[in-house]
Amino acid sequence: QVQLVESGGGLVQAGGSLRLSCAASGSISSIYHMGWSRRAPGKQRELVASITSGGSTNYVESVKGRFTISRDNAKNTMYLQMNSLKPEDTAVYYCSAHTIRYGTYWGQGTQVTVSS
Repeated sequence: QVQLVESGGGLVQAGGSLRLSCAASGSISSIYHMGWSRRAPGKQRELVASITSGGSTNYVESVKGRFTISRDNAKNTMYLQMNSLKPEDTAVYYCSAHTIRYGTYWGQGTQVTVSS
């Protein structure tokens, strides 16, 4: 069992920055892969960034160079630093944690709105 709680969303002007946080609890030692996904109005959920237990990262092309995913194991927290935000980044952002034994878990989502 894994629980995920996101925070840090809000309203920001284009070109600004936000940092999203995802606090994990439960069977966190079983997590081998975590990620941030987003769902914009009228669009499917897409994986934005992911990070493995070994620290390897991947990003969707549209956020490369602007977003950075990281983990702080001591705090059991994952972050998504979002810089140079664009209106098209507006979406609900979800934290996910993937395990072999227990499956995939999702947070409740946090709204990010980028104004022009």
